[in-house]
This record gives sequence, C-alpha cells and structure tokens, in this order.
Amino acid sequence: MMPSMMHLSPRHTARLQQWLRIASLMLAAAASPTVAQEPPSAVEEQALETSDGVRFGAWYYAAPAETKPTATVILIHDIGGSHKSVSDLARALQRAGCAVVAPDLRGHGSASQRGGESTAEAHQLLRKADFEAIAASDGRVRDDPASSHRGEIEAIRGWIKKQADAGRLDIDRLCVVGSGLGATLAAMWTAADWNWPPTTAGPQGQQVKALVLVSPAMAKRGLPMTGPLASEAIRFAVPVMVLAGTNDREASRFFDQLKRFRPKAWFQQRDGQPPEKARDLEDPSDATAFLIQCNTTLSGDKLATDTTVNVADKVKTFLGMMLDKKPRE
Repeated sequence: MMPSMMHLSPRHTARLQQWLRIASLMLAAAASPTVAQEPPSAVEEQALETSDGVRFGAWYYAAPAETKPTATVILIHDIGGSHKSVSDLARALQRAGCAVVAPDLRGHGSASQRGGESTAEAHQLLRKADFEAIAASDGRVRDDPASSHRGEIEAIRGWIKKQADAGRLDIDRLCVVGSGLGATLAAMWTAADWNWPPTTAGPQGQQVKALVLVSPAMAKRGLPMTGPLASEAIRFAVPVMVLAGTNDREASRFFDQLKRFRPKAWFQQRDGQPPEKARDLEDPSDATAFLIQCNTTLSGDKLATDTTVNVADKVKTFLGMMLDKKPRE
C-alpha cells in the first residue's frame, strides 16, 4: 500500500511526490482521446527480405522534420494484424517525436501472399518454426548476410543500422514495442540481440535499450515466454513496460514473473488501485519494470491503438525516462 505523507521526512515526501508525478504521466489522458494537431507526416514503404527468403514490407514513419527523435522504435503487430492494425499507434508515436518502423510479418498483410493464400489463411497456417524464424537473430558477423540468420525484426534492425551509418537514424536509442503475439516476438528478438558476442571490431549486440509489451501472454501459438524470461536481457538488463487491460491475467502473470527477477526495481499501477513500487525503491525513475493496467477490456492491437487509453503517451513517457537516464558512476 502507498505510505501516508504525514509520516515521511521532507526528502521522502519529495520522492513520493516524484513517484506520483510519474504515475500521473504514465496514466495521462486515460479518459481523453488524443487529438491530432497536424496533418500526418509522410510514410515510406521499405522492401526487405529475411535470410530464409521471405520478402516483406516495412513502413517507416520518420520523426517530424528538424526534430531529434526521442527514440527509434520497431513496432511489431499482433497475429492476424499488419502494419495497418498498429498504424494509429505508429502515427501517434511519430507525432510524439519518435522514428517508427512497422512491418508486415510473414503470413500477414503484404507478406501474406504465398502460393495464392489469402491473408486470413496465411497467418492461420503459420507454425511455431515460422514464428521463431521471424525473431531469428544469430550467426558470426551480424552485418554480414552470408554469416548470419535474420528474420523480419533483424532485417529491420539491419535497415536501421544502414540509416544510422548515414546519419539519418540513431540506433543507440533503439527500442521495441510488441503487441499480443508481437510482444512475444519482440521479447524473443530482444533476448537474441543481447546474445550477440563481440568481435575484434567491437560489440555487435545489446542495442535494444527499452522494451514495451502490450498484452503479453505466457504462451501463445506454441511460443512460451519462458525462453525470453531465461535470458539476461529480459530478466535484468533491458527496461520493460507491460501495458494491459483490466482483466488481462496473462499479462499480470508475466509481470509477476518479471518482478521476481527485479525485486528492487518494479513499479505497478493496476486499474482502480493506488500505485505500488518495490519496497527498497526510493526513486521511481530507477525502476526498470513497469506494469500499467488500463481501464479497458481491449487487448493486443486494439488496446495499442485505442485513443481513449492513449498508449502512445505512456510509451513515449516510458521511453523518455529510460533513454535519458544518466549512467551510474
């Protein structure tokens, strides 16, 4: 339970007030729709290919002109969705100052036409191995296509790396947002990113700086979260925010598992309850695991793009907090 300010020293009162301000920011505009303030910026379609020969489209939502992007975001849709089903979130993050890349995963949208199958049939035919291929990221030399395996997410990372080398994007502020099954894929790929070994030329991995999971499940379509939860990245290293609806027990189960690995660094705001934090966490900005439970029954892409919940503001606040942290001395 939240302690009373009457029994706190001025220093601890200031800490608690900061905690409540952060909770307020995370829950900002929960009851108010987001209103577009300017015409949408241009969106560019990129044609990419995985190492196993899947051609797919990825849509690039550039940050507003003359704006330094808050973050470079890879946005992964839910099963049965596409870049279109998360385009409202991509647009909102773009308006908030992020550069966003949202793909159509294999079996979905523009990447669904294999052997004449319709979109619906294509994603229903996907198997565990197909989903594992989407999150594939391993090999000897990461940026050498001949010696690495790359699925859709890794192919997007490769495109971002090329843009970063040309000065157009910042891969040092790389973040991943996944929705529904896309949350599982995002967690799997983040774990793989942190597993890349360094070479004589320098580090190859550990590029993901923050991870947002919308409606994550402990297991879905044969993909358990136990794999990512066994990785250093998800257990300890990468800041994670979980966004979920009121009755989303699967997301709560995942966050409860995450709290076990970060007993001194978690913060949660469950719908209708006071905010809570780890007992020994004085400064809420030092938390690395967040649960924000929204007052809605929606999940997946529908939650991610519901303007009454305003996910984009919560994501932007979280990413800004995590990316702007000063390294500990």
